Amino acid sequence: MGKGVMSEKMKYELAHDLGFGEKVEDGDWSDVTTGEVGSMVREAIRRGEEAMAKEAKANGEAHQNAK
Repeated sequence: MGKGVMSEKMKYELAHDLGFGEKVEDGDWSDVTTGEVGSMVREAIRRGEEAMAKEAKANGEAHQNAK
């Protein structure tokens, strides 16, 4: 996987969460399928969107409380 796009920690966390972490525990990603990588990307996007929504909600609530 390309460097700088996703942290190493996040890659391993996603692999384990998605059920194929044992394939990459030795640092070798060559056995990971394109489907698994696609699942990692989709999950990373979902988590990022979820974090952004939580942040936006928290900022909106803080803004409303400031009035």
